[in-house]
Amino acid sequence: MLTATTTSAMMVLSSIPSPGSDRLRLGPLNLRMYGLMIALGVLAAVGLGRRRWSERGGNPDDIVTIAMWAVPAGLVGARLYHVITDWKTYFPDRPIETLYVWQGGLGIPGGIIGGTLVGVIVARRMGIRLPAAFDMAAPCIPLAQAIGRWGNWFNQELFGRPTTLPWGLEVSPERAVAAGYQPGTTFHPTFLYESLWNLALVVFLLWLDKKRVLRPGRLFAAYVGGYFLGRLWVESLRADTASLILGVRVNIWTSLFAIVGSSVVLFMGGITRRSDDSDAPYVDGQASELRANGGTAS
Repeated sequence: MLTATTTSAMMVLSSIPSPGSDRLRLGPLNLRMYGLMIALGVLAAVGLGRRRWSERGGNPDDIVTIAMWAVPAGLVGARLYHVITDWKTYFPDRPIETLYVWQGGLGIPGGIIGGTLVGVIVARRMGIRLPAAFDMAAPCIPLAQAIGRWGNWFNQELFGRPTTLPWGLEVSPERAVAAGYQPGTTFHPTFLYESLWNLALVVFLLWLDKKRVLRPGRLFAAYVGGYFLGRLWVESLRADTASLILGVRVNIWTSLFAIVGSSVVLFMGGITRRSDDSDAPYVDGQASELRANGGTAS
């Protein structure tokens, strides 16, 4: 016979609760967990990148320099992507809320584009060979994404459709009603799905890189294809309002285009290593001069 305590324990184990607050209070500090998780993800990615770059014969401080430019660019790109693809939420009635980044609303596709473009510019000016830089960064970015996704858990946002699975996500009654469901409904924890997918992708990319079977630079294409393959699956589970093109969510279209594009890049010019492929971190004859000038070029 089940006691009340046993029944209560089973109910707890049959779902994932959401945090009671989206903030962490440390004395006078009042930190928003959304931003904190993104920051922790960036720190973890930079740490992994520094180690990988050092193993390739590069200066680990290069990664800090690139990150100082690429991370802000990625955040701006992520916000722009979100606002552009979800513009009806803000215009014409609430344009000022486009600046409320702490409430969530960062589109990872835009972050990848913005951060990559600026990272490439900085790396070139530092005399870094781009294929080596791309291979270094490939497993670092999904690591940051895996950690950053937990910010959505604290914000109780971007959950999936209702489910009765044991790992269904609980949300506050207000969130459930706002999404059009009854209080007590549990949902697919899409933040968790994507986080676990990204962690698995990190492990796969590290393993693939260790095997040294891909041509230099191709590991980044493998990351893009792998990430958006998982995103395609996760996006199909979401129940939040989103912009549609031909009745299909924008992020599904984005995922499909990214998968096709990364596949083309991955196989273009051959996928396996050639005898003349180099993993040298710097462009010949430029690294020492650029370092002497503080990593800038005229």
